[in-house]
Amino acid sequence: MSRETEMRRNARDGGSQAETLQRWGMLLGGGALTVYALMRRRPGIALAAAGGLLAYRGATLGTTKFRARASFAINCEPETAFRMWRGLENLPIFMRHLESVRERGDGRSEWTAIGPIGKRLRWNAEITEDRENEFLAWRSTQDSDFQNWGSVEFRRAPGNRGTIVTAEMEYAPPGGALGKVAAGIFGKDPEFTMREDLRRFKALLEMHEIPTTEGQPHGPRSR
Repeated sequence: MSRETEMRRNARDGGSQAETLQRWGMLLGGGALTVYALMRRRPGIALAAAGGLLAYRGATLGTTKFRARASFAINCEPETAFRMWRGLENLPIFMRHLESVRERGDGRSEWTAIGPIGKRLRWNAEITEDRENEFLAWRSTQDSDFQNWGSVEFRRAPGNRGTIVTAEMEYAPPGGALGKVAAGIFGKDPEFTMREDLRRFKALLEMHEIPTTEGQPHGPRSR
């Protein structure tokens, strides 16, 4: 892991710790406000409700985030791998859960993922860091229902033997029906999904095609 990648992870973990402190602050503050409102001679219903809401938001803040990380060595130059990934509209070629990515310019894009029974999940994203042939990072915009963050690093392998591609993703599934769609798209093991995406990315760059068993005849089956 490069020093810059480790610094980014530490910064993100620091953000998680700050979020934990914020959650506990909201829980304790909301609980204290509710108790105070109920212990007054004339209980303040509105004040108690506000305290309860604050405590609830604290309890549900940041409790459903998922992270995934995978790394693959690919027999190609970093420039080739970066160029393929940087063309965001190429991502659905090797990311099975993506139906489309449409670039809008200025580092912004529209993403559509497709889940079970054709259910779709859509969000807008913006590029937050773009270092040619080295690193790319993006995140969903605040107006998106599906909050997620992603990055991919391209490092020349030791001895100039290809490129080590390391991808990371973090997401917070929305509530309700959209949350069920997100769970169906990324499955119980998002890291496995990411590894499979990188495996297809490797095949695409090395063999210029993605191997598949779809449409191929199967072997003999037992009776």
